[in-house]
Amino acid sequence: MIHPLSDCKSNHIGKNTNIWQFCVIFPEAKIGDNCNICANVLIENEVSVGNNVTIKSGVQLWDGIIVEDNVFIGPNATFTNDLYPRSKNPDWELKKTLIKKGASIGANATILCGITIGENAMIGAGSVVTHDVPAGELWYGNPARCIRKIDVGEGGGTTVE
Repeated sequence: MIHPLSDCKSNHIGKNTNIWQFCVIFPEAKIGDNCNICANVLIENEVSVGNNVTIKSGVQLWDGIIVEDNVFIGPNATFTNDLYPRSKNPDWELKKTLIKKGASIGANATILCGITIGENAMIGAGSVVTHDVPAGELWYGNPARCIRKIDVGEGGGTTVE
């Protein structure tokens, strides 16, 4: 379902994916099956979104961001793709960011470019992530740091010290 009030130019949208009102999806963006793209999301051309991904309202995915399967991105999470942003910079360099399978990013977290968030990692709301996050860890704060390991076995979501 693509809401009639969205501007979806991509033909690369998977089955059973919902794109809600006021979204802007660029022509070359790739979005997998069974995703939920909530209102007011922007997804640029060089973005790949896997299957079973939830992207809550107010998120912008800029060129160079790869989101693997089963990822949750909370409302107003912010991504970057340039370490030294300047208007009209001729030396601009795209830095890619990888969000691995099963990761969760809390509301209002900021993810700097050029990093990887590991499988099943969790980023706390409002955190500023400036370094790679290993798989299965809970990170939060400003700057974000590892708080503890996460047990994502059956039932998921439980934490271990």
